[in-house]
Amino acid sequence: MRDPLSKTIVTIQPSGIRKFFDIVSEMKDAITLGVGEPDFDTPWHIRDEGIYSLEKGRTFYTSNAGLKELKIEIGHYLSRRYHVSYDYNGEILVTVGGSEAIDIAMRAMLDPGDEVLIPQPSYVSYEPCCILANGKPVIIELKAENQFRLTAEELEAAITPKTKLLVLPFPNNPTGAIMEEADLKAIAEVIIKHDLFVLSDEIYSELTYTDNHVSIASLPGMKERTILINGFSKSYAMTGWRLGYACGPEVIIKQMTKIHQFAIMCAPTTSQYAAVEALKNGDEDVAKMREEYNGRRRYLMHRFKEMGLDCFEPFGAFYVFPCIKEFGMTSDEFATQLLHAQKVAVVPGTAFGNSGEGFIRISYAYSLEVLKKAMDRIEAFITELRNETK
Repeated sequence: MRDPLSKTIVTIQPSGIRKFFDIVSEMKDAITLGVGEPDFDTPWHIRDEGIYSLEKGRTFYTSNAGLKELKIEIGHYLSRRYHVSYDYNGEILVTVGGSEAIDIAMRAMLDPGDEVLIPQPSYVSYEPCCILANGKPVIIELKAENQFRLTAEELEAAITPKTKLLVLPFPNNPTGAIMEEADLKAIAEVIIKHDLFVLSDEIYSELTYTDNHVSIASLPGMKERTILINGFSKSYAMTGWRLGYACGPEVIIKQMTKIHQFAIMCAPTTSQYAAVEALKNGDEDVAKMREEYNGRRRYLMHRFKEMGLDCFEPFGAFYVFPCIKEFGMTSDEFATQLLHAQKVAVVPGTAFGNSGEGFIRISYAYSLEVLKKAMDRIEAFITELRNETK
């Protein structure tokens, strides 16, 4: 019998995040700090709008690119929050989560052999999406001493004549790193100099704990070079609604819409009506959730300091990325032993690229009560490890 599988797909490894949570599901009294999903319910007024749309029988396909009302509200939102303007009729596409937007952007833009620069540690989908689009991923290893930010020098050193696209994953999953305006201006100069494009994944843009998030698309000369990816999962606690969007030059969005048309048809109609309400009246909800996350972030940093565990201070998303190199284990070994010894699940840093070795990702999208219990267990675990080496 002929091999039924694509040679490309069998070379791609499954997500390194899932392994530990398959074990946790069978482990009594285990605590998981690994899932990147808000612990808040979708705000009621947003859910109510989704319910109302069903009651009104709004259960048909929307246009391929999304509801006109939603695209208009996305444009208003990006203009008032991040000072970048998009025409709803041609420059905005509503997708099934931000993940679909990443996938179809690469498929629309890449020819075989085109190089895509991917800073790591970063979200697990960028590299496989690049490979599935016949591109060639080129990894830029971010450094803890730079607070896991991408520098212009690192970008410049990675560019070749085949480079076409830079993935800009900030605020960052898993590190929580952010890029400030000065950082982005330096990156933009290199992008323009080498005539490149940017896929800017800004799904955590509302979860920034310093000054407001800056989009690289808002900088001079960058809107026409940038596909801006965002969505509703993280900021509005709408993960299961599966709704995101892409904004960019019409020539690119048109081709992305074509792929979306053939593969998906349109994003879920109920979710789109709920998202209109989120954008119109959800600012207060976002602010409350951000304040709660920030309190959890500060608590974790305080506990790490108390237990002497090295961790740079992250100012975005809802993750911390402590260093565990002092224990002489791989990230996978540390996470495995922690799980079996103290029943706490974290994600090895290597799930997000080889440069994540020596780190673990902890999500603080959990209540303070859960985080306190987990931190007590982690402290007991590392205290025992330190005592063993004395």
